[in-house]
Amino acid sequence: MLSVLCATLAVAVASPVFASDFDGSKRLICAPVQAMDCALGEDCLKALPEEVGAPAFMRIDFEKKTVSGPQRTSPVQFLEKSEKQLLLQGTELGYAWTIALDQVSGKMMVTLVDRDGGFVLFGSCTPL
Repeated sequence: MLSVLCATLAVAVASPVFASDFDGSKRLICAPVQAMDCALGEDCLKALPEEVGAPAFMRIDFEKKTVSGPQRTSPVQFLEKSEKQLLLQGTELGYAWTIALDQVSGKMMVTLVDRDGGFVLFGSCTPL
């Protein structure tokens, strides 16, 4: 247990995360860790991201205005920056998506929706 704590502290000291890391000035890599699968008239089902087809990692490149997974890259069609969060929106494979990124913690929430239902993903980002 002590070795895990020391390793965690070493990583934290070696790569500090600053609030400015999530203000849209740096490329990010993001990992969804939990998913919800929702359809009209049904309860949402809790799932792992891979169970709903979400990638293990996504890259956000604010300079190129793209969000990339291992198989495709989608342009960011809308970006709004407020005091506490960044909102990014786009479309891919018939879905509209939104990413809400907390500018302090790097935590993210992602939604993907179409006329039949949608997915909600929860995760975190870190600078590349």
